[in-house]
Amino acid sequence: MACAAYSIRGHLKLAAGHGLASNHLCGGWKPSASCPVSRAWSGNVSSNAVQHVARHSHLTVRNSERWRSIPKASPEDGTAVAEGRMTVLVIGGGGREHALCYALTRSPSCDTVLCAPGNAGIAQSRDAVCISDLDISSSDAVISFCRKRGVGMVVVGPEGPLVAGLANDLVKAGIPTFGPSSEAAALEGSKDFMKRLCDKYNIPTAQYRTFTDPAKAKEYIKDQGAPIVVKADGLAAGKGVVVAMTLDEAFEAIDSMMVDESFGSAGSRVVIEEYLEGEEASFFALVDGENALPLESAQDHKRVGDGDTGPNTGGMGAYSPAPIVTEELKSVIMETIIIPTVKGMAAEGCKFVGVLYAGLMIEKKSGLPKLIEYNVRFGDPECQVLLSACRGELGKVSLTWSPEIAMVVVMASEGYPGSYKKGTVIKNIDKAEQVSPAVKIFHAGTALDGDGNLVAVGGRVLGVTAKGKDIEEARFRAYDAVDVVDWPEGFFRRDIGWRALKQEQTANY
Repeated sequence: MACAAYSIRGHLKLAAGHGLASNHLCGGWKPSASCPVSRAWSGNVSSNAVQHVARHSHLTVRNSERWRSIPKASPEDGTAVAEGRMTVLVIGGGGREHALCYALTRSPSCDTVLCAPGNAGIAQSRDAVCISDLDISSSDAVISFCRKRGVGMVVVGPEGPLVAGLANDLVKAGIPTFGPSSEAAALEGSKDFMKRLCDKYNIPTAQYRTFTDPAKAKEYIKDQGAPIVVKADGLAAGKGVVVAMTLDEAFEAIDSMMVDESFGSAGSRVVIEEYLEGEEASFFALVDGENALPLESAQDHKRVGDGDTGPNTGGMGAYSPAPIVTEELKSVIMETIIIPTVKGMAAEGCKFVGVLYAGLMIEKKSGLPKLIEYNVRFGDPECQVLLSACRGELGKVSLTWSPEIAMVVVMASEGYPGSYKKGTVIKNIDKAEQVSPAVKIFHAGTALDGDGNLVAVGGRVLGVTAKGKDIEEARFRAYDAVDVVDWPEGFFRRDIGWRALKQEQTANY
């Protein structure tokens, strides 16, 4: 399937009572994330979608102008010089970054892929050279490293450094960077900011109210009734959303976030939303500030247990594309959600450059999409396309997607998403990858112990990914590989892809 970029030029529709000239949303936003930036950078939050998109894509990039040369940062001053291939630095150390490195390494435009800090799995698989001693919490250190090593582009994986302003500093230093400014990253850094943008630019989303007073929040919940959704406003490592099926659960969430400060300042303000019924899906688009290039859809499995039971997690598995997101629905998503967002951010004075990862609810009653949340990080990393986004040239690019289906099954430490033991030994990774050429295992939370053993150091640890001609073949290959991994202290869901299987069986009946 081929797809081309959408331009944002054209009339921008505002909701009644809003004007462009004043009261810009970006101007007053400050991040409310309480977790240290360095911790967020090395995490594995929301890596599932990147893993299966990276495996699924195998993009053919069609550019209306031949790529004769690609800018590369000068070691002396960071300015761009012409080179045929370039060195790319990926910031982060989780499963998402492993998938980025895997795809970038295979790009004909990349000479060398570096990853800071990286992890043991990335290093062992030789998908990148890991730079574990680079201080990624320091923009000055990253800039100095880029100039010394002649880095031609930086790809920022996690949300933490984006919200902290790493992209701002790199761009100011003249280093092409894939990722939005800290102002534009408010789309993920503040759920209240995102909801207000939706209000102002008529982007369909759930009804909501924002609160800083726990008593008033509980009063509103009591008036609305359950089920209802409670969200910490700031970054909370993927754990700041509670779908409360009872009033007591909702009150507990308010106490946890606002009184007990379980997420620090990220939960000092909460967004309370109406509960939407339907099917969730994710949709990705590359954005250069002026154009938006649709990527693919995906469906994630957030609950920890089979049958979508138990507490929410950062994701226990996913597949791409999502059958529910038809070609017609893709157009609706672009026209009613993605394009108004890009236009709105530009109108607010904080153009968005990077990937928009939209969490959607396809409503049961209408069949139409509503925006649940935005993540401001990663889609597909084909090198030329990312550089086009950095340079504002997505209008010249079109993509062709592989027809194959991709699936990832997450293997997690026993006890996740609660407390879990670290340092448990994992064996047979190489054997598992030999099950099929269509299998690739991405590492999200691994390290080497003193004896050289591969050990688990995180909650979600491995992303066992496979491709196939259909969902059944991809699923069979993924679970075939999972069964080879020798890790008694790990666990995984056995039903990843059940929605897609059900839809396929219904269609073939």
